[in-house]
Amino acid sequence: MKLRLVRVLAALAATSLVTVGLVTSAAPPSYAAGESYVALGDSYSSGTGTRTYINDGTECLRSTYAYASLTAAAKGYTLNFRACSGAVVADVSSTQVGALSSSTRFVTISVGGNDAGFADVLTECALPAWASDCAGAVAGARTFIQSTLPGRLGTLYTAIRTRAPNAKVVVVGYPKIFMGEDCNIATFFSPEDEAALNNAVVLINSVTASASSAKGFTFVNPVSRFTGHAVCDSTEWINGFSNPVRESYHPNRLGHSSGYLPLVSGVLTGTSVAATPAVTAAAQDDATRQAALQRTYAEQDRKITPKLFRPPTEERLRELAKERVSTTTPGERGRLGRLTPVGPWGGTAVTPLARWRRPPVPAAPDPPGRRGDGACTRRR
Repeated sequence: MKLRLVRVLAALAATSLVTVGLVTSAAPPSYAAGESYVALGDSYSSGTGTRTYINDGTECLRSTYAYASLTAAAKGYTLNFRACSGAVVADVSSTQVGALSSSTRFVTISVGGNDAGFADVLTECALPAWASDCAGAVAGARTFIQSTLPGRLGTLYTAIRTRAPNAKVVVVGYPKIFMGEDCNIATFFSPEDEAALNNAVVLINSVTASASSAKGFTFVNPVSRFTGHAVCDSTEWINGFSNPVRESYHPNRLGHSSGYLPLVSGVLTGTSVAATPAVTAAAQDDATRQAALQRTYAEQDRKITPKLFRPPTEERLRELAKERVSTTTPGERGRLGRLTPVGPWGGTAVTPLARWRRPPVPAAPDPPGRRGDGACTRRR
C-alpha cells in the first residue's frame, strides 16, 4: 500500500513538472494566416510601373500587382500597404513607421534611392552627351550614398525595430536598370552612362545591406534575379522611357511577379510564392479594403513630393544649346540647331538628331513580351 502511494505521488510530481515546463517555456512566434504585414518604402515597393493603382486619394501609386500585395494575398496576411512613390527616409520615418506595432509580424522596405536623387540623375544622364554632365551627377549621388545615407538608414532601422520588436524585417534592394544599350528613341544614355548608373545601384545596395545587417535585418539583393530583364532586354521587367512618364524606369508587372515576388516572399515567409491567377485575383479583391485603409493616412501621404524622371524636351535642349553656342564652332552651332520634335508625346521630346545620329528607321511593333508596358517608342 505504501509503495503504491509513493508511485502515485511520483507520477503526480512528474506531471506537475511537465505542466510547469509547458507554461513557462517560450513559444516560437506564430506566422499564420491573418498575421500583420506592413510594407514600407518608396516607389519600388509601392508598385509604381505596374500601371494599375488603388484609389486611395494619394499619388503614392500603390498597386495590387506589387510584390507586397501578392505576398499578402498568397499567404493570407493582413497587409497595411504604407509604401509610397517619392518617399525618402524622412518620409518613411514620419508617415509610415507609425503603422508598426508589437503585433506586426512582417515588414518589408526599400528606401534610399530618392534620397540619393536617382530620378534627377537619370534625368541628367538621359540628355545627349553635349548637354549632359552624367558623370558629375552620378559622382554626386555616390558621394551622398557613401557619406550621408548610412546614418539615415541606421536611424530609420532603429525606429523600425523599436516599434516592431517581434517582426521579421526584410530590406529590399534595387535592380540594375540598364543592359548597355539605349533602345528608346527619346533618351540618350550612352553605354558609359548606363554602366555608371548600374554601378551606383551596386553601391547603394552594398551600403543598404551593411546598414540592415547591423540592425539584424535581412537584406535581399535583386540584381541577379533581374539580370537579363533590364531596360531594352528581350523581355523587360523594368520599364524604359514610358507614357505616362511616371511609369519610366520602374519594375513592371513582370518585375514584381517574376522578379521581386519569389525572391522577397521566400526570405520573408520561408516559402517562395508565385503569382498564380488565384493569388492575383485575391490581391485585387483586397483593393477596396486597402484603399479605405490608406485613405486614413492620405493627409500625411499628400506631403510626400513625387520624384519623377524628366525626359529631354525640345525646349530644354534649345536652352542648353544657347548656353553652349558661344563656345562652339560654326559647324557645331548648325548641328546644335537640328532639334526636331517626336510625335507620341505632343512634340515634347527630341530625336536622335540632337545627338548627331542618323534619323531612326520607323519602328515596327514590338513582339509580344518585348515590353512590360508596351508604351515606349523604340529605335531600331
